[in-house]
Amino acid sequence: METVAEILAGTAGAHVGAFFDLDGTLVQGFTAAVHLGHRIRNRQARIGELTGTLEAALRYRFGRMKFEHLLSRAGGYLRGESLSDLHELGDRLYAQRIESRVHTQMRDIVRAHRAAGHTLVVCSSAMTMHAAPIADALEIPHVICNRFDVDEHGRLTGAIVRPIIWGTRKAQAVEHFCAANGVELQQSYFYADGAEDLPLMREVRAAIAAERFWEFR
Repeated sequence: METVAEILAGTAGAHVGAFFDLDGTLVQGFTAAVHLGHRIRNRQARIGELTGTLEAALRYRFGRMKFEHLLSRAGGYLRGESLSDLHELGDRLYAQRIESRVHTQMRDIVRAHRAAGHTLVVCSSAMTMHAAPIADALEIPHVICNRFDVDEHGRLTGAIVRPIIWGTRKAQAVEHFCAANGVELQQSYFYADGAEDLPLMREVRAAIAAERFWEFR
């Protein structure tokens, strides 16, 4: 992975992007698990939600469920919730439980990219309520992530806005962002920690730096 000095010595300017995955990259662990923990502590999660979430997570881990089905099931448990309330909760959970999990090394790297004038983007398969508070705190102005579908009253329908950002779709979303914002993808940086980001790596034709994080450049 590039050091702060190497980033600052490299190409500067907004045409260079710095794309950051969220869970496992900017933050230790999974932000969605923090939200689930909150629902459990406040007795908002029913037995069916707990067992269903555990079953879905295990099936996904062992390749028996697609990510979009896992995400859709999770969205179904929140049907009827207010999106604005969920975003407020996301802000509170960041301050109370997630801020301390942000990797110090990644804070330094984000600052270095900002100093170089790069275009900063959180690019994650997480939901907006999980990704936006971290992007705001780290002064990352752009967010590519999944979003809940809402009705005319701003309440969740239980569905996820398509296309779902994951794997190939995530790579396509980054390509579209670059085209719309004058960012040169092959001059950009991408930080991630999971195999689902390999499609984007192939688009960038990058090398893998096998340390704590992967950087695709």
